[in-house]
Amino acid sequence: MSPRPVVPSKKRRFSLAEANRSLPLVQRVVTDIVRSHEQAVALQAKLEDGAKGDERSATQEKLEKLMDKLQGFVDELAEIGVELKDYSIGLVDFIGRHEGRDVYLCWKLGEDKIGYWHDLHTGFAGRKPVTQLDETESA
Repeated sequence: MSPRPVVPSKKRRFSLAEANRSLPLVQRVVTDIVRSHEQAVALQAKLEDGAKGDERSATQEKLEKLMDKLQGFVDELAEIGVELKDYSIGLVDFIGRHEGRDVYLCWKLGEDKIGYWHDLHTGFAGRKPVTQLDETESA
């Protein structure tokens, strides 16, 4: 159970240093997303377990309010220019550059700084250490 995916409204490119500087704000928002998502999953499970009558109505109302709140957090990330990839572990990508092409700078909740990047089409499984990142434009 997750709100609609949001692609950043402005395609912002981050240097590794800029992305790391934004982490305190991103971390706060992602923490709220993970917490809210956990609560939404629990409420959804309660509904699926057969809550009846007034309890069902109250649970449904709580879930709808929580989903609106969660969507607000996701929208906030998109305004920063960050793409949320996983609600449950707090995985996000920043658009960066490597050898003159767009790549994702990859961070997840609990990491101190951005330690990995990957090509746009490879995803989390294709992560490489930022020590291999070349932010200079190729000739």
